[in-house]
Amino acid sequence: MTDFSQSRRKMVDNQLRTNDVTDHRILDAMELVPRERFVPASKRTVAYIDEDLPIGSADSTRVLMKPHIFGKLVQLAEIREGDVVLVVGAGTGYGTAVISKLAASVVALEEDEDLAKTATEVLMDLGIENAVVVDGPLAAGYAAEGPYDVIFVDGAVEVLPEALLDQVKSGGRLAVVEGKGGAGVAKLYQKSGEAASSRFGFNASVGLLPGFEKAAEFVF
Repeated sequence: MTDFSQSRRKMVDNQLRTNDVTDHRILDAMELVPRERFVPASKRTVAYIDEDLPIGSADSTRVLMKPHIFGKLVQLAEIREGDVVLVVGAGTGYGTAVISKLAASVVALEEDEDLAKTATEVLMDLGIENAVVVDGPLAAGYAAEGPYDVIFVDGAVEVLPEALLDQVKSGGRLAVVEGKGGAGVAKLYQKSGEAASSRFGFNASVGLLPGFEKAAEFVF
């Protein structure tokens, strides 16, 4: 049988530490949360490889983000113990589980009913009580529980909707990867009053979330 606790330690030492994830709270959380519980049974033996892992149905394009990219994006978000966080694109709930160890509470938004059901079941089974999975279109965010100290977009977008930035508190942050494939860039948006500014974090290739595509352009 696979020793998943050893796999988690190796992930932290060989994938996170070597890629400049230095926040001990994140390292500890990712060593604690059983990543194998958030992937299909057929993928559990490879749950800790540093690659995107398919989740959901056979025709789904949704993936679990590479561990080191995920860890760096969480670090970029600078999540604090008292923060209320919105996770956009909860998937099967892995990112939500990790962030629940760092924040006061987490709202996990997912529009795929099957993924949302899985996330709810696994989070409950692991005894995570400060996170809730809600249903709705990802690009709309979840204003009912906002505004948020942090919005963490768990996947890449081509276009970041204003609706998400509108749900960030003044002084709050939004972490996201913008762009497809090798053109992807992790950015941190910071809110000051009604204005938002962004800064470069790092280059990243991350699977696109549905609903954040660029509008088709007419070409003569």
